[in-house]
Amino acid sequence: MALGPRASQEIVEQLREEMHLNESIPIQYVYWFKGVLTGDFGKSLNTKRPVIQDVLEFLPATLELAFLAGFIFIVVSIILGILAARHKDTWIDGALRIMSYAGIALPSFVVATLLILVFGYHWKIIPVFGRLSSEFNVPYITGMVVFDSLISGNFAAAGDGLKHLILPAFALSVGPLFQEARILRSSLTDNMNKEYVSVVRGYGIPKSVIMRKHLLKPSFIPVVSVMGLDFASLLGNAFLVEKIFNWPGLSRYGLNAMLSKDLNAISAVIIIIGLIFLIVNIVVDIIIASLDPRIRLGGK
Repeated sequence: MALGPRASQEIVEQLREEMHLNESIPIQYVYWFKGVLTGDFGKSLNTKRPVIQDVLEFLPATLELAFLAGFIFIVVSIILGILAARHKDTWIDGALRIMSYAGIALPSFVVATLLILVFGYHWKIIPVFGRLSSEFNVPYITGMVVFDSLISGNFAAAGDGLKHLILPAFALSVGPLFQEARILRSSLTDNMNKEYVSVVRGYGIPKSVIMRKHLLKPSFIPVVSVMGLDFASLLGNAFLVEKIFNWPGLSRYGLNAMLSKDLNAISAVIIIIGLIFLIVNIVVDIIIASLDPRIRLGGK
């Protein structure tokens, strides 16, 4: 596959030896693992370049997309969850519940297609494909277009990059957004029935103060765990969204690698997503420990 269908057997055998495919499976794994520890994942069959070079090129685009999608679903889910809890069993709560069922049921690639049809072809009010319009030229600093534009002082390019980000980020965030809104609403309503809240109410403290000072912090504990997993999952869920929006990110690179059986690229993408899951889980544990004193003081 790497050399093409017309390669001679001599060249095939030469590449087989270079890739250590003539060795036993354990020896092949040792060579591969030594390469991974030094950042060498081998060469990609598609791009003919070192895989680590491809990763460094495509990863910033996916991280930029994931950061905005994460910001959207965290902020909006908190607003919707609080709104539903404060208006429990009213038409507002019912409407948000129906929206939640629809948002969770719709796959992200279906949402992406609908957004393209509505905003890209029907109304044509926002750019649909790519990361930046052709008239802008942004210097490569971090690989994140909006951030690099802001650093270089090109605010027009930053605005254009943000416009290109909105639709794919929203398509990615819809599922986690409504799921976390439901979890926060459920957690808030459960805590509203706790004895300490009844005591605080008995002192005549306003509902807004009770919500802000006594309910939000303990109610966030189950939500933060799900938020962390959902944020890490954005990288995996972005495969089809990046493909649909022609977004040059790591997820689309990984999807193309799977379709062409580019094993070096596939293993690199899987390892990077796994590392991001580990980092996010550690951060989530730290946040939960700061929210819940029972965890911080458990060892004492």
